[in-house]
Amino acid sequence: MGTEDHTRLVTLSVDCGGGGIKSTLLDAGGFQLSGVVRTQVPYPFSPEDMLRVIEAQLEDIEAGTRPNFHRITLGMPGMIRRGVVVYTPHYIRRAGPHTRILPNLEHAWTGQDMQAALEARFGVPALVLNDAEVAAAGIVSGRGLELVLTLGTGLGSAYLDNGTLAPHLEVSHAPMRWGLVYDDVVGEHERLRLGDSAWSRRVLKAVESLWPVFRWDSLYIGGGNAAHITNSVRARMPGVNFVPNMAGMQGGVRAWSMVTREERNL
Repeated sequence: MGTEDHTRLVTLSVDCGGGGIKSTLLDAGGFQLSGVVRTQVPYPFSPEDMLRVIEAQLEDIEAGTRPNFHRITLGMPGMIRRGVVVYTPHYIRRAGPHTRILPNLEHAWTGQDMQAALEARFGVPALVLNDAEVAAAGIVSGRGLELVLTLGTGLGSAYLDNGTLAPHLEVSHAPMRWGLVYDDVVGEHERLRLGDSAWSRRVLKAVESLWPVFRWDSLYIGGGNAAHITNSVRARMPGVNFVPNMAGMQGGVRAWSMVTREERNL
């Protein structure tokens, strides 16, 4: 940002999930300067469709009275490396999660430099990360090894060492049990099928199975479905920090300081 006063930076924070996209403006401290605009993902959904949704949401934010923004943070599901989509699980499908993959969408998203596309469209620097990583930026302490799990359409994850993001791992696609991956076992589809009680017990099993792999100092559980974990299961998860869903947007400012300049590809 050159010689600009960083205390006055305004960040457009965009949180993309399998079902909806949310945008808001944040000041330099991560506090909201506008309301949150939410749009249901209009499947089938291409990279150009995402840019159009963000443009439309900008028009809605405070109906043209919004302050100028200086940068964009976008969190989206899948494997993102230096702003490039390596793989995204939902947007390549005809009508969203658990529907048929469309080869033309898979081709459009795989290798898509979303960071460059945002910068070209909006004329400001952009940072594109996995959505759980942006959420992590809004909640972690920056001390020790911290694991953040987000429960929504599937299972999101971020791992940090003293506040610095580790390379992203798609834990959601690792085998868990019965030949199924974590997304299949604790995703929204199963919560609706099983009900909150049985689903919550599955979440507990998932957390227990991840402990030998990560051996975290602190564990955070967030995302839209964290609120559905029953009190009886929460009582069996001492020391877990349950965090609000808005973290996925409020991390849009702090995320910039949690990745290296090389990782931002700036």
